[in-house]
Amino acid sequence: MVPHPWVAEGQSRIRFGVNGARGLDWFARRDLVQTLESLGFDSYLLPDHPLSMGTATWTTLAALAEATSTIRLGTLVSCVYYWNPVVLARAAADVDRISGGRVVLGLGSGDLEQEFHQLGVPYPSAPERQAALEEAIQIVRPLLRGQTVQYQGQHFRANGAVLNPPPLQQPHVPLLIAGGGERTSLRYAAQYADASNLGASSWAGGAFGPEGAQHKLAVLRRHCEELGRSYDSLLPTCLVGMVLTENAEELPAKLDRIAPWYLSFMQQLFVTGTPEEAIAWLRARVEVGFRYFFVAFAPVGTGSEGTVFDDETLDLLVKRVIPAVVGGDRLGGEDTSAEG
Repeated sequence: MVPHPWVAEGQSRIRFGVNGARGLDWFARRDLVQTLESLGFDSYLLPDHPLSMGTATWTTLAALAEATSTIRLGTLVSCVYYWNPVVLARAAADVDRISGGRVVLGLGSGDLEQEFHQLGVPYPSAPERQAALEEAIQIVRPLLRGQTVQYQGQHFRANGAVLNPPPLQQPHVPLLIAGGGERTSLRYAAQYADASNLGASSWAGGAFGPEGAQHKLAVLRRHCEELGRSYDSLLPTCLVGMVLTENAEELPAKLDRIAPWYLSFMQQLFVTGTPEEAIAWLRARVEVGFRYFFVAFAPVGTGSEGTVFDDETLDLLVKRVIPAVVGGDRLGGEDTSAEG
């Protein structure tokens, strides 16, 4: 399998994207993503949770596609139970065309039982959800490659579906599959995806610590070998949260501003501390094989435009942490000043 150009870039440099924040007013989100673009971040991917995120994901992504020009946009991840796969592929293709070919489509089987219930969607067992994910991939993936799809499964069907007009991006919209299940999720990533995503929580793949992450990536590599696929054609990505402070003594007060339920839900995803501690954490993950990081920022309050995030963390990440990790003074090859 020839690597997608977005994947191939990972062979030459470490890149950073942002995992989208919940509860932001549209105008605040637009301004944030424009700032991230000006800072040189490679991507902005939204968690596709229509209730807890406070946004209809693809509507927001379409608007962001018009409001930006270089940053990649997409989902981390879209739950296949929330979408008809043909409609999901159509939405991704539309945003890809609006953006000039900048979409990354993340897919997952879903794990927020409460949200399933709120949406009136049955919450099946994990094996059944995984089976539904693979069926959705059988429809979405070929559609995003310009093919006509005839598929009859237990969960999803498509009868001669084709996207006309197709996505703009060549050779196709890259597909990211999240999860660390060693028999299923990682095999799906090796078999179907352009990128895999893992993180240090049970719901983000269970990549706890450098050793756990290294083990997950070794399993991913083994699946690639068994399928006859080059591991280098797949981009391993890591989800990580950041709460940074210049002065370690100020960290407890900053953490006190974050809802306890949120920190509990995120498990071990968050790196909290000084820039030096974040640099060490990231370098350890680069050492085991990650080439791309999606950074999440913790909500520290609520204002007139929705959720308030920690400006200090973003500033330290851009000016101190990322340059040390990528080995230079630039983020993704771009000027790190807001004006750049």
